[in-house]
Amino acid sequence: MLAWSITFLVVALIAGVLGFGGIASTAAGIARILFFVFLVLFAVSLLTGRGVTL
Repeated sequence: MLAWSITFLVVALIAGVLGFGGIASTAAGIARILFFVFLVLFAVSLLTGRGVTL
């Protein structure tokens, strides 16, 4: 999931440099959403992992 987020971030940066504003903003939005989904899944996996007691 993090790899997809980084991929879309790189696409957004390249599109922004080349002047494709619409593509850049769309790719950046997708990267942001995927990054937050990754963070939520990471937090859930930390809380439900072995050896973690609450």
